Amino acid sequence: MKIILTQEVTGLGSAGDVVEVKDGYARNYLVPRGDAIRWTRGAERQVEQIRAARAARAVRDADHAGEIKGKLEAAPVNVKVRAGQDGRLYGAVTVADVATALAESTGEQIDKRTIALGNPIKSLGSHEISVKLHDEVSATVALNVVPA
Repeated sequence: MKIILTQEVTGLGSAGDVVEVKDGYARNYLVPRGDAIRWTRGAERQVEQIRAARAARAVRDADHAGEIKGKLEAAPVNVKVRAGQDGRLYGAVTVADVATALAESTGEQIDKRTIALGNPIKSLGSHEISVKLHDEVSATVALNVVPA
């Protein structure tokens, strides 16, 4: 089945890409989650709008991504969360929390879909996360989880 991706899907493509996938994968997983729409000639016109929105969110180029990488790796980023007396968190640190902290510390808006936490962060202390800024540029950020 031919579909148009509306969001980035790991291993498949980015928003605005037209890809061919198995019918069941599209019908049962991608379309119900809102990650893709069926390809039609009418929907093909929406591809340019999706690509324009993706370009607005994306980092301008590799040089700009390098500048942001320098800002992110320069100093550790503090994330304030609610925690108990023994250092355990009430819940976990989410990518939205990290994106907000990164925006406050660097002044650059980082798309939360580009942040990779790995395992959920459920304790206070120092952690390392990865941020994919551009196809060729990835930053490793030191993250300090501190009680609020």
